[in-house]
Amino acid sequence: MIGKIEYSDRTAIEQYQLEKLIESLYYLNKNSTYYKSLFDIHKINPAEIKSIAAFQKIPTTSKNHLQEYNMDFLCIPTTDVAEWITTSGTLGSPVSFALSKNDLTRLAKNEARSLAITACNSNDTIQLMVTLDKRFMAGLAYYLGAQHYGATTIRVGSGSPGLQLDSILRFHPQVMIAVPSFLLNVLQYAEKNNIELPRHLVKKIICIGEPIRDQQYQLNNLGKRIKAFWPSVELYSTYASTEMSTAITECKEGQGGHIPTELIYIELLDENDQPVPDGEPGEVCITSLGIEAMPLLRYKTGDVCVKNATPCSCGINSYRLSPVLGRKKQMMKYRGTTLFPETIYELLNGITAIKDYIVLIESNEIETDDLTLIICSDKEKDREELILDVTEKCNTHLRVKPQIRLISVPELRKIKYPSTSRKPLKLIDKRKKNY
Repeated sequence: MIGKIEYSDRTAIEQYQLEKLIESLYYLNKNSTYYKSLFDIHKINPAEIKSIAAFQKIPTTSKNHLQEYNMDFLCIPTTDVAEWITTSGTLGSPVSFALSKNDLTRLAKNEARSLAITACNSNDTIQLMVTLDKRFMAGLAYYLGAQHYGATTIRVGSGSPGLQLDSILRFHPQVMIAVPSFLLNVLQYAEKNNIELPRHLVKKIICIGEPIRDQQYQLNNLGKRIKAFWPSVELYSTYASTEMSTAITECKEGQGGHIPTELIYIELLDENDQPVPDGEPGEVCITSLGIEAMPLLRYKTGDVCVKNATPCSCGINSYRLSPVLGRKKQMMKYRGTTLFPETIYELLNGITAIKDYIVLIESNEIETDDLTLIICSDKEKDREELILDVTEKCNTHLRVKPQIRLISVPELRKIKYPSTSRKPLKLIDKRKKNY
């Protein structure tokens, strides 16, 4: 499932990707209304792009372009679209995406690769704790990947801790695919209701949507709390998005996600769209390879990561990506301090008295950011003590004192898991302006 090219030396990998990028340029110039116009305006001739340096002079694409010219990115007739999906809308209104039959096959192979890179067995039973409905790509991708890999699946979806636990007890999965914060809620539900889990049976958990490691590749507080409940389980981190149609999954070494050489080309860019040195943080800019319906060229995701170019002992030689440091548009400036929500999540995940939380950002009357942490706890009698503890930790570790709102567990869960959302709402950004 892992392409042979990923075990080749870096020179061979770079040459392979250059050839695939040139193929993509010809395809886009022929089939994409948006990119044909871009090439015409900037006088870009695919025949003249013969190096990565020349490729990197092509203007980048952003989410704003996707929103404004959405259907101009479509490269196939609508009658050839096999599946319509939408982005989650984390950084703006959702964008429509089309997949052809070949794109669905590519998606299946991509997630089969994720299972292979985490050393899953084709005889494993996999519990899917992510939704397959609501036009969501992740659940669909992992389902197709598991089927392609030959594994057995349990399609539980993203809700109902009780049903998740019943499925674990009833079907004994060896692998689970889940958003880690939701998985933690399930484990807390089991503890509260005295449900004993067959922890020796579940071998691996593939974590999506949220990082479980810090920038030193050690488990962060969220990862540590899951391991505290389930010491024997192996945790694997992933990074993906609808726009990428690709998952970047870490191997057993846990030193960053291996970039799939055959499926995607990734650059890390600075504020001026120039490549950053290896080891420096930059915005993830992707060019999809092998996609028919809506391929993207030099698309800036808004995510900030670091490239890990050191050799990996697993034998795969593709570059690796660090956990996401933050999203550029989610960056906030609170009373002179610049923060990414991920920094706040990490702090709150380290306070065991907090059962769940939401970070709320709003614009105040002078158009600066206001920050409120909405938290819940089972220990109602220690309300004032908990608020004081959270305030002090924020002041010590983040150098800010946000507003703290303590509400009941049911109240918070109702806000965090609305029926209209495909993901838990950890961040609610009500600002008039994103930075």
